[in-house]
Order: sequence, then C-alpha cells, then structure tokens
Amino acid sequence: MLEAQNQTEIIQYVPFSSFVHPSFWHTLTEMKLEVDKLKETTKQIFGRFTYRCDIGSVFEVDGTSFNKTPHLEQQYHHVMGTIMNKNTIEDFKSIDKASLLNSIGEMIWSNLRERTWITNPSALLNFFILSFADLKKFHYYYWFAFPAPSQPTVHMKGRSTKISDYFNNKQLETLSQCYKSLEENQKNFFVVIKKNDDLSVKKLSEVFDVNSANCIDLDLVSTYFVFADPSNGCNPGWPLRTFLAALLEYCPELAKSTLQVIGLRSSMNGDFIKSLVFSIEIPQDIKPVESAGWVGWERNDKGNFGPRLANMSTSMDPVILADTSSDLNIKLMKWRLVPDLNVGVMKDTKCLLLGAGTLGCHVARNLLAWGFRHITFVDNGKVSYSNPTRQVLFNYQDCLGGGRRKAEAAADNLKSILPTTNSKGIVAHIPMPGHPIGDSLKEETIGDIKRITEAISEHDVVFLLLDTREARWLPTLIAAQHRKIVINAALGFDSYLVMRHGISTSSEEVGTLDKQYIEGRYLGCYFCNDVTAPGNSLRDRTLDQQCTVTRPGVAAVAGALSVEILVALLQHPKRVDAPALYNFNKTEQEIPSQIEGVLGAVPHSIRGFLHSYQTIAPTCTKFKQCIACSDTVINKYREEGLDFLLNVFNSGSYLEEVTGLSALHLSAEMSEILTLTDEED
Repeated sequence: MLEAQNQTEIIQYVPFSSFVHPSFWHTLTEMKLEVDKLKETTKQIFGRFTYRCDIGSVFEVDGTSFNKTPHLEQQYHHVMGTIMNKNTIEDFKSIDKASLLNSIGEMIWSNLRERTWITNPSALLNFFILSFADLKKFHYYYWFAFPAPSQPTVHMKGRSTKISDYFNNKQLETLSQCYKSLEENQKNFFVVIKKNDDLSVKKLSEVFDVNSANCIDLDLVSTYFVFADPSNGCNPGWPLRTFLAALLEYCPELAKSTLQVIGLRSSMNGDFIKSLVFSIEIPQDIKPVESAGWVGWERNDKGNFGPRLANMSTSMDPVILADTSSDLNIKLMKWRLVPDLNVGVMKDTKCLLLGAGTLGCHVARNLLAWGFRHITFVDNGKVSYSNPTRQVLFNYQDCLGGGRRKAEAAADNLKSILPTTNSKGIVAHIPMPGHPIGDSLKEETIGDIKRITEAISEHDVVFLLLDTREARWLPTLIAAQHRKIVINAALGFDSYLVMRHGISTSSEEVGTLDKQYIEGRYLGCYFCNDVTAPGNSLRDRTLDQQCTVTRPGVAAVAGALSVEILVALLQHPKRVDAPALYNFNKTEQEIPSQIEGVLGAVPHSIRGFLHSYQTIAPTCTKFKQCIACSDTVINKYREEGLDFLLNVFNSGSYLEEVTGLSALHLSAEMSEILTLTDEED
C-alpha cells in the first residue's frame, strides 16, 4: 500500500466533453442571418461547466452564450471563448486545425505571460469552436477545442486522496463559507493555507506578486493550490493543465517540488465532500510551454479527432422550422444583393385582399414568399369545382358539400402552408354602384359595408382583386378616406393592369406636368381616367362575359407584379409617396436618384399584353372630378355616410351628378354640335 502511494506516473488530465443546447444553434442561425451575414470574424461567446458526479467533465453552451455578459448560475463556472463560423463547408474542412490551435494557444499564452491570471484567474480558461452552419438543411458542423499547452510534463505521486483525509468538518465548513464569498472570476483558481486547525482561503493575487516572481518562501507543506474540477474520476480535470503551466512559468524554482492540489468538486448543495487532493511532483528539467505545441481538439463520438454534426431539422419544432426556413430566401438577399432591405417591414404590414379568386390566391402566395404574415381575405363566393386548377389556394376537398366559403378556405389553406401566418377570412358582399339595394337587402348591405370599412381601417394595405370594375369603387373610396395604400389588379383575356393609388390629400393641388415624375400622393386611382360612373357590368351578359375569362398565365403575372410593386413601395425611403416617372422606359442611368428606392424605381401602373408580350408603364395624375378619390366624393361620403352610398348604389348617374361629370358630358356634346353648325360665329 505504501509502495502504491509513493509510485509516480505522468499525470493524465480528463478532457472536457462538449454539450450544445439546441438554443445555441437557434441563436447562431439568427445572428448569421441578421448580423454576420458573409462575415467570418471570430465572435466572443461564453460556456460553462460544473462538477457532476453522474456525467463527468461536460462543457455546455446554449442560446445565452452569445450574451455580452455570461448568464450566471449557481455552482457553474463560466468561461470566455470564441467561435469562428465559416461560410462554406469547404473552408470548414480545409483549414489547418493544428496551426489554428497553435495560433490560438500562442495568443492565450502571450496574455498569460503578462500575469493577468494572477488578478483574474478566469483568464486561465478558454475554449474555441470552429463551425459551419448549413441553414437550408439545419445541419451544423462543429468542433470544440479547449486549448492547453502540451508542456510542461508533470507527474502525479500516488493516487488521489479524499479531501476529508486532509481537512476536518470544521475546516471544510470554513472552506465552503470562504468560497461563497469569493468573486465569480476568483472561484476557478485560488489557494488554501492550512496551519494547525486554522484554514484560510487566499486569492492568487494575495499569494503571488504580479510584478515579481517570488514563491521561494511559500510553505508548500501547508499550501494547497485549488482549481474547479469538473472531473468525476480519480484523475484531475482539464483546467489544471493550464494552471500548472502558468504556475511553473511564473516560478520555475518550483522544479523538483511536490505541490498539493485540490480538485474542488462542489455538489449542488454546496458541499465539497467529493473533492480530491492530488500530489503533483514537478520534475527537475521542466520544459517551457514554447518548446512544444498546443493540444485540446475534442474527439468526436467515434473517439477520433474530428468534427461533430448537429442535425437540428429532426429535433426542431416543425412550426418554428417552417417559419425560419420560409424567411431564408429574403434574409439571404441582405447578405450580398440588397443589404439595405428591411425585412421587418413586410412582417409587420397587414394586408387586406378583397377577392379570394385567381388573383387573390396568387397574390397571397407571393406575399408569403416576401415575408408578409398578416393576410386577410374578403369574399362572398364559394369554392366551385372549376376553381382549384386556377386558384392555387383551393383543392378538391374545398368543393365538396356545395363548396366552402372562399375567404375562409383561402385563410385556412394559407395557414396550412405556413402555420405561423396570421390569416383570416371575412365573408362579405361588396355593394356596387348601379346595383340597386332593395328593402330586403338593406340591413345585410349595411352590415357588409360596416365589415368592409372596419377591415380597411385595420389594415395597412388594400389589394383590389375583384372581378368587376364597379366592385372596386367602394373599397377605393373607403381606402382613400383612411389614406391606405391601395394596389389594384385587373385582368382581361390576354392583358392585365396593375397599379398603385395615390393617397388623397384634400388641401394640395396636383403638381404641374412639366416634371420628370409625379409625387406618389398625386398619382391617380383606378377610376381617375374615367369620365363615366361604373354601372352594372353583369346585366344581360352570357356566362363567358360574366366570368373573368383569361389566359391562365395572366393572373400569375399580374399577382406577382402586384406584390412586387407593394414591396418596392415599402422599401422606398418615401414609402407611399414614392414618385413615379412619366417615362418609365428610360435606361437606369437616366433615372433621377430621388426616384430610386432599395429595389429600384416604383412605377404608377403596369399594363401587359400577352398576345404581343409587351409591357408599358403609364403614369397619370389625379382627376379632380374622379368618381372615387376626388375631394368632392370623399367629403360627400364623410358628410352623408350611408345615405350617400345608398344613393350611389341605387343610381348609375348619381356619381356623375355629384362630381360634375354630367355637366362635362353636356359641355362636350354642345362643343360637338357647335362644330357641326353652319353659323360662322
């Protein structure tokens, strides 16, 4: 037994085993997409360890590791480290791991040689993570390193001994109380001095002088060097390795000495009964740290030196995974293509889609792709068997039993595509000019008007995606009164129109026409080019004239352009007041700088003709006698409210009288008569 106590062997340190919480990868993903993008600079992070009798030397990182200061927890020791996340798997694989670790070690050692560890013992601990994040698959390749010098080599004399063989219960209680009073950065390494029955805990700075190495007078018999030990075996944990190297660099005279080292193992209730005392024998020919390289790369699950893979696609919440993945394309735009893109504005913008048919479905899908998450549908129709092949949010099941309500089915199916979407359907009929309201429908019509008005006031953007011209009048008027962004899309057989409305300003006059562009607030609405009020376009029409019969690709093109105009508008510095060029066919070099936004200039309208595959972008100003957005109509609506609307619905000519279009028609007719007269005057 005595022979075993006197036997010496090269000390074996128990390495750390890393454990990465899923939250670490979530935070890394967010920071890579939102902050770092293409940068590969190292980033400061924090890790932690504690003594665990069941699992041993585990080193943990989690989502809080990226905080500027560590998230403190009882019994845990916090370590400052760095992470280097590479942009490609090739870079991750090809980097020289040995050279990387040596360069990190040299930086650590240059700091330690300045003896900062004496006043800040936490500086003796460090870690490094080399990683690559495949954000499409949520695969994370990573390799931990816990840098430590391979020299000097020391020996452990005999076996480790229980701390209770050296200290009585009273001394252990004193140790526990003194340990609790230490600052956090002093708890990793300190000194215990035992003289007779007295025990005292000393900071390293109370024992060692930063400015001069003098430990010759240190009584090594009564002095115990203490380190926070994560090991649960008979060998000391990894932190002791750098501690001994620093001690011997500070005081080489310790050669041929025997040091008593306490591996402090603090249980969750705060006692140190599991702690061990190691007798460390220092050889006479100590080799300096600089004589050899650094070690510390962690072994993988197979016991080899190599990286690990965290496949988070199987463990993440599918809903969170879908939401995160859906925004990936947009966030990647910010890396290189559009660094100034404001992703958040799309996520916060509430869109109201009036019409859940072919156009409404295409617009909704494109809104999702751009990151919009608040989408409401308004429609009164039901899904028929002819719809699913053209209207991409519906399927065969929606047609059964007489058909689901389009607005509700579209909202539900949008959430089945992306569960985090805030989508709902409002079943309402839109009253129209020239469509008289009888007494039997008056109450229902008033309810529809109220629902539509509330919906428009609660949303930021209104899409007009309706079948008929007259159906667009009421929402155009209400949106103008509430100063909402309006995007209008209308289809012909092989043509389409997409346009944005200017926000009405009652006290301002439209700018002169000699400018290169029109300010956004002066742009005309869908009805500004009309000199007649809309009537009942469905009267005396056959089925092909009542339905929007169009080439299948036209709706997809128009729907996409509608969303692109909205996004370009939201990303423009002037937002809804973004100017529109008169001549939008100019080359990019000729476009004035004040016109350009993050995604380029924003046209007033786009007219496309599929039969000739041509597109034009006409621009027009507001019409002061417009039947929908003119001051006259808006003021009349504010003053008379429902009575004004009912007059418009019941009479096809009422709007023309209110706006003065009737007088304009009469004047035009008189001019025509006068040009045909024989009289010279």
